[in-house]
Amino acid sequence: MSKVEESVEVDVPVRMAYNQWTQFESFPHFMEGVERIDQLTPTLTHWVTKFGGVDREFDAQITEQIPDERVAWTTVDGEVKQAGVVTFHHLADNKSKVMLQLDYDPEGFAENVGDKLGFVKRQITGDLKRFKEYIEERGTETGAWRGEV
Repeated sequence: MSKVEESVEVDVPVRMAYNQWTQFESFPHFMEGVERIDQLTPTLTHWVTKFGGVDREFDAQITEQIPDERVAWTTVDGEVKQAGVVTFHHLADNKSKVMLQLDYDPEGFAENVGDKLGFVKRQITGDLKRFKEYIEERGTETGAWRGEV
């Protein structure tokens, strides 16, 4: 199992950052390689991804969700094996920190080489930077889900 921890400071209130993160279907706007996410139930998402020419589909179960604090998940179906958590930290009225922790199991030779070369870490760093740009440029979230899991 490999682990990545990355964070980004965003110039929006923590509530806005959290609200946007709960809009999983918007992830293709800022996550490279994510083709589509379908929200099947309040706690189940279906992902369609393409990384390095490899198409993957998997389901992820939200295992914990606390408004303005955290969203945790684990994959439950498909070839991808991962679990993670995103936490939201209040820094100031219009500034928050978004921290992502991901545990994943690279599969096959190419994924293991990519893991050793830091591909996933760079990918996550870029995704968080694009999330920052996405939410700051919009100035508002595209929606919100405030339920708890």
